[in-house]
Order: sequence, then structure tokens, then C-alpha cells
Amino acid sequence: MTLIVDAGPIVAMHDRNDPRQAAAEALLRAEPGLLVIPAPVSAEIDHLLARRLGEASRQAFLEDCAAGRYAVTCLTVDEYEVVLSLERRYAELAPGLADLSIAVLAHRHGTDRIATFDERDFRMIRPIGRRGAFTLLPD
Repeated sequence: MTLIVDAGPIVAMHDRNDPRQAAAEALLRAEPGLLVIPAPVSAEIDHLLARRLGEASRQAFLEDCAAGRYAVTCLTVDEYEVVLSLERRYAELAPGLADLSIAVLAHRHGTDRIATFDERDFRMIRPIGRRGAFTLLPD
């Protein structure tokens, strides 16, 4: 089963001082399914790793991407229209492109599973075309 991955767990996995490091690493290493990172989230990860942890961590992430550990996925033109619609629907949250690309790619891949620490947004944003809520991991 596919897992859509937000920036937080990947940054935590690289940070030995993050109290969530072990949980993030265990989740991402043990996941048997496809690990999908939306392209906007990959840019966020690159930026956060460089700023918080330095070039070695940023390079390690890029090496994982180049090795195919993550499927970094772009949105289509039609999916950007969906992002815009969701941005309007959830305007009070101001979720932004990265978070909304996660919701859109979850829909594309037919999953409600998201690796994230951003419970505020993803407890409010609902899966597209499905009842219920996202399953947030690790939790």
C-alpha cells in the first residue's frame, strides 16, 4: 500500500536530536509499500535539511531520491486545479501547496495513509472523494 510522505518525518529521520527520530526512521524503513513524496514537499525537505542539519543530510536525502527510495511525484495541470479548489475550501487553515499536494496525491494513489507530524492541518483536511479522515503515521 502507498504511503504519502510529508517533510516532517524525513527531516526527523535525519536528526538524531529530534525526539521523533526513532519513530520516523522505523516507519519509513519498515514501510513495504511505495513511499511517495510530492515534488513541492521534496523542495521543502531539501531546504529544511540544508538549513537545520547541513549539507551532508541534504545530500543523503538526494542520494535516497536518486536511488529510488522515494517516488518524487509531480502534479498534473488538472491536479493543480484541485489544489486551488482545496485552497479555497480550507482557506482558514491556509494549508499551502505542499500540504495540499499530499492530499491530491493520496487521492491519485487511492490511499488515506500519510506520514506526517502536521496533525493540525491533516485532521481538518478530508480525503478527496472518500468518507472519513486520513490515517496519520507514525501515530
